[in-house]
Amino acid sequence: MPVAVVTDSTAYLPAELGGTYDLTVVPLTVVINGVDGLEGLEIQPTEVAQALRARRFAVSTSRPAPSQFVAAYRRLLDAGADGIVSVHLSAKLSGTFEAATLAAVEVGAQVQVVDSGTTGMGLGFAALAAAAAARKGGDLDAVRRVATTHAEQVSTLFYVDTLEYLRRGGRIGAASALLGTALSVKPILHVVDGAIVVRDKVRTAGRALARLVDLAVEASGDGDVDIAVHHLEAADRATALADAVSLRLGDRLRDCYITEIGAVVAAHVGPGVAGVVVHRRP
Repeated sequence: MPVAVVTDSTAYLPAELGGTYDLTVVPLTVVINGVDGLEGLEIQPTEVAQALRARRFAVSTSRPAPSQFVAAYRRLLDAGADGIVSVHLSAKLSGTFEAATLAAVEVGAQVQVVDSGTTGMGLGFAALAAAAAARKGGDLDAVRRVATTHAEQVSTLFYVDTLEYLRRGGRIGAASALLGTALSVKPILHVVDGAIVVRDKVRTAGRALARLVDLAVEASGDGDVDIAVHHLEAADRATALADAVSLRLGDRLRDCYITEIGAVVAAHVGPGVAGVVVHRRP
């Protein structure tokens, strides 16, 4: 068995790739009004969106326990894996990377943990590239390098209707959230050095989405790229966004995916979010 690749449920891998890549996914947990469930297995994004709209329910998230990673790692090693590369969402956004690192220390040096510095398909593209490298026979160090390289080649940009959910979850500073509310602007955010920061502020949702297209094209550079468009209960918005970016990129666009974000990120961004992940092919 080659090197095994592990990721977490915030990678939001496209359904059409199911079974194409050999990946083990460890789920995060979402808690709605004191009742917890595993992302994608027991709690779906629609439930989170409904709870946020109702405003009567407390919604929070939590990382996997280190023991969940230990169990996954040992299962893969017992099945004959030569080693494991475990690729996860930014350590600045979640304790998932820390939990995976603690588990790796317990299991041994044959497990290498990579901080993707982002989430969504920014993480997903890195995990998929690592899985492809493992399938081709790459050793532990080679697969880890591939994951790191591809993580460095992504830009994650997204629009939210409000910064309130990010503020509540501590994923963006109170000052930035207050500024957005006070000026009644529509914020465009991006992930920089693993943290979420405001990139631009515009006055309407329409202008925000148009600006998001411009920024995605700018982030693509001059070479071939893949894109993933994420949304929460905004399929029409996501389709329009994907079409606009695809038109601008032309022949340089290789793969384009549209996926609804899962319950964990949904809890922090709220309904209406639309984002573009640009993956520059190394």
